Amino acid sequence: MKRSALYRQQTVSDRLGLTLVAALLCLTAALPGAITFAIADTSTDMKDKLVTFYSSYGYKNNDQWHIPLRIWGREAPGRTRRIAGKGARKIIRKIVGLDKLNDARNQRVNEVAVDFLADSESRERVEFGFDNDSTAEHFSLAGKNGKLKTDRNGLVEGTITFSVKKVERLLREQESKDGWLSFRAVSKEHSGIGRVRMIQPDGLSVISDVDDTIKITGIPSGERVVLENTFFREYEVVPCMAQLYQSFSVETAFHYVSGGPWQMYTPLVEFLFSETGGFPGGSFHMKNVRTNPFESDSYHDLWKLVGGASKSATYYQKIEQIQLILEHFPSRQFILIGDSGEHDPEIFREIRQRHSGQIQEIRIRGIINASQDAPERLQDMIVVPTEC
Repeated sequence: MKRSALYRQQTVSDRLGLTLVAALLCLTAALPGAITFAIADTSTDMKDKLVTFYSSYGYKNNDQWHIPLRIWGREAPGRTRRIAGKGARKIIRKIVGLDKLNDARNQRVNEVAVDFLADSESRERVEFGFDNDSTAEHFSLAGKNGKLKTDRNGLVEGTITFSVKKVERLLREQESKDGWLSFRAVSKEHSGIGRVRMIQPDGLSVISDVDDTIKITGIPSGERVVLENTFFREYEVVPCMAQLYQSFSVETAFHYVSGGPWQMYTPLVEFLFSETGGFPGGSFHMKNVRTNPFESDSYHDLWKLVGGASKSATYYQKIEQIQLILEHFPSRQFILIGDSGEHDPEIFREIRQRHSGQIQEIRIRGIINASQDAPERLQDMIVVPTEC
């Protein structure tokens, strides 16, 4: 690829972060009442505080199962966030013309944006239990000083550890044939469900990018196209990719690593893992963007998303997350799948240099003629055709 073309794509990606933040903040003020509609399907009791258990995996070490979990508690947006949205409304109108959107697109943008606008619940202790558990045991994440509570951004992260016998019993009681276990919030006023796949130490795993690898985002086409595809259009799968992923054996484990913020998790998984999307379930790994206006770290995260550090932040985020997966499964083989639109070839090459014995192959969708314009980027990688 020519140097100027790569620079334009990096610039589009960096500018998109700023527009993304402004767009999401503005929506409650611009379209009052739509947030309630968007949340309605996630809970049967709107008095409940909603909990998201991000899709994860379990790994075996020292004859025990370890499950890293990321949990987010929140309520519908409050007055402060609606006020903040008024100033940002002008930005989104200028770039994509919000006033010209029809009812269907207004509804769509609110469905996609709802998690970015939600009011995170701090100091909440989230308890959960596994479905069909004969012991009806309740669990929560714990630290050195006892059970953990959500922070100012509504987040709590940690690892729970189970014996091999307990996991075998839970899998048997849920009649799970592929290692997946389901669980749900059981603490007072909390509502939410989650899934985790218990992955054996040996076997094959796929680590996949998301945007323009399996979901059409259109980063090479520019900022307006990316915004349209992200917020105002129904998501579309990249042709042929669902069939490729389905061609792997049922024992293959999948991990999806995206440079997008965690606030986009819900619409992504609801699409990708649906009949329409057709992709195998797997763990999700995204970029941390805190949005609590009273916490200084929130502004640091936003700067990493929108400022000059955006490119390097995504690069190192993916490197760190992929490397951790490989470290949890030192005896598994991995296939890395991405696209040439941004930095996947460089990220995957770095991973292969660090873990050469675990990387079976790298597959790249050559969406911008990278194999002709910059063949060195795809050296020793398999180029995935853009058409079936």
